Amino acid sequence: MTGRTEWPGDGPDSSRAEKEPSPQDPAERARAICLRLLTGTPRTRKQLADALRKREIPDEVAEEVLSRFEDVGLIDDAAFAGAWVESRHHGRGLARRALARELRTKGVESTLIQEAVDQLDSEREEATARELVARKLRATRGLDRDRRLRRLAGMLARKGYPEGMALRVVRQALEAEGEDTDGLDESF
Repeated sequence: MTGRTEWPGDGPDSSRAEKEPSPQDPAERARAICLRLLTGTPRTRKQLADALRKREIPDEVAEEVLSRFEDVGLIDDAAFAGAWVESRHHGRGLARRALARELRTKGVESTLIQEAVDQLDSEREEATARELVARKLRATRGLDRDRRLRRLAGMLARKGYPEGMALRVVRQALEAEGEDTDGLDESF
């Protein structure tokens, strides 16, 4: 005998999970859930709150944990929105309107959305629209002018570009290819 008292869970067969805080403590569970979700990718406060609610963490505990995470900078909806706008505009070519819609679905506040989408000025947005049209233009060669216009303008519309800008950009691209654009405004 070694003179040491063995407690349940102290033996060589005990698992590490037994030594971690009790999974019954809702605050510990909430922190663990949030940390695990934040490890993979940044998330908004609403996304984390929804995850905690889904896992039946009491609202007051969730609020306390989420507030603490905000205080220490682990949750920052403004930074999330700014990074989202930059990434999705650069990577997918989304316009301000589509980006704002996506951020609303993620639970970002309207003022933060506005600040984030204001990073994109209309000149940059139009330049991106031109790049998107230039990439897609070759695939529409051989189609009649109106069908090309509908396809290209439709692609921009799905990405959230205003109708006027989309038509102007497509029209200029078609003109640059030598396409006759007389009467295009009347047909659309």
